[in-house]
Amino acid sequence: MSTDNTITVKFFARLREELNTESLTVAAGSGLTAGRLLQDLAARGGNWAQLDGAQPVMIAVNQVMTKPDRELQPGDEVAFFPPVTGG
Repeated sequence: MSTDNTITVKFFARLREELNTESLTVAAGSGLTAGRLLQDLAARGGNWAQLDGAQPVMIAVNQVMTKPDRELQPGDEVAFFPPVTGG
């Protein structure tokens, strides 16, 4: 198990394109949830503001779909992506 105290965040589909980043690393804080991480990223402003909850964002932690209240642990991989729509 890694002693690294970070979380890897990945973005997919239009989020990756609009944020102009595929992934980043953030510090794992005590009590940090997936929803709080989303809010923290939205607070960066600019294109990041779209993560503020006005538009739905799907969340996966360690490749398992989850809800915003999921508490994150060091070493977790969090993925954010827009909902998939069919037609």
